[in-house]
Amino acid sequence: MDYKNLTPIQLDALREVGNIGTGNAATALSQLINRKVDMTVPAINIVPFDDIFTNIGEGEVVIGVIVRILGDIPGNILFIFEKNTAMDLISMLTGQREEELSDMGNSVICEIGNIISSSYMNSIAKFTGLHVIPSVPAATCDMLGAILSTTFIESGQYDEYVLDIETLFMQNNSELSGHFYYIPVPGSMEKILSALGIG
Repeated sequence: MDYKNLTPIQLDALREVGNIGTGNAATALSQLINRKVDMTVPAINIVPFDDIFTNIGEGEVVIGVIVRILGDIPGNILFIFEKNTAMDLISMLTGQREEELSDMGNSVICEIGNIISSSYMNSIAKFTGLHVIPSVPAATCDMLGAILSTTFIESGQYDEYVLDIETLFMQNNSELSGHFYYIPVPGSMEKILSALGIG
């Protein structure tokens, strides 16, 4: 599918699917940290691969959680935290403050990613009737540009244009600095749209 040729109806449908998924993910994160978490309406970004790092602070060191999605609509889920945000979340859940990501901190961040991605994909599976299986999450601390490029390339999105569904989670009207991406492999979008009857 040439993502540039998606119709407004198809884009709205993908946005609604993302809205349902991230709504459940925000609820799961809120329950996990016992604080209210809000989210932005998902943005459907179709951008030239070469432009994907524009205006995202690609040199900034962040903590990313990557979950590979298997089944009917394979792809990658990527959750990006600013480093300070990740450390705050670890502190909330363990009661211990870390300056660098320890093995315990890594496990906590992976579990957060696991809960969020599972909530997202399970709600999409119910909505579309498609079968999805999240893999074991992996956490990494690296420059944002490096994490994003690796994730897109691993998803097989080598084409001129790439698709991501991005949501920002917020807490108390301030950014939680958690960016959520669903990056489908080529062919997955067609299956989602077909399941919705607008392929």
